[in-house]
Amino acid sequence: MTTTTKPATPVAASHGRRPGGGALALRQGRLEITQFLRSRESVVFTMGFPIIMILIFASIFHGTIGGGVRFTQYFITGMIATGLMTVSFQNLGIWIPIERDRGVLKRYRGTPMPKWVWFAGKVIMVVAIGIAETALLLAVAVALFDLDLPGTAGKWFTFGWVSVLGVTACTLCGIAISSLARTARSGSAVVTPVALVLQFISGVFFVFTDLPTWMQQVAALFPLKWMCQGLRAVFLPESFGAQEPGGSFELGRVALVLALWCVIGLVLCLTTFRWTTKRDG
Repeated sequence: MTTTTKPATPVAASHGRRPGGGALALRQGRLEITQFLRSRESVVFTMGFPIIMILIFASIFHGTIGGGVRFTQYFITGMIATGLMTVSFQNLGIWIPIERDRGVLKRYRGTPMPKWVWFAGKVIMVVAIGIAETALLLAVAVALFDLDLPGTAGKWFTFGWVSVLGVTACTLCGIAISSLARTARSGSAVVTPVALVLQFISGVFFVFTDLPTWMQQVAALFPLKWMCQGLRAVFLPESFGAQEPGGSFELGRVALVLALWCVIGLVLCLTTFRWTTKRDG
């Protein structure tokens, strides 16, 4: 467990001026990143889990899955997606209830700092850790498993927008689901099972089309499946798209579903987020 840092209040800058909103957001982002890095459990799980899973699965499964695609190449796309979901959805869904239960959010609400700055700090933390985690994952995959990186600017662009939309949707959903946890201890119990189920049915650990049809249909309702599919379009050959359920990578539908989940997540955040526990009123 980390020691919760007392929320910072705006401090007068030079010449008696208060820092602007952007400066406050960056300051809050640095605070969030520092608190994350001080939690060894969070760092090891968030940064190490995808790498550990790659090492395990690469040791178990060998060969190709069709179309000249190695299983490790396919599996790595899912682990990038689940890594981004972990740092956003799972991390926020677990830690926000802890901050709420300890009264940290209540104290933030009582400071002159605009409320949006706190949310901006969380977003900055998610983006920074997500970039670092993805870079580390790609480096390990290239070094140990000969991962073929995207060879065109178009694929890197696709990698960028899929990651941005996916992280945005997962971040908003993580903030929203944090309101379901009544206590600090229940945050993990609420979020972790949801994350694990989504990973198993979304083509992270197994080839998506090998899953039962009903499971594929359920997974299609949630963003992780579409993140994985979008990333497969980046790291797998174009010809592999014919093996997807829709007969192609369906990047237009990927963008539409992820954007829709961004809207859904935002609505849920605005309507359900709580700064205090029920016992605080």
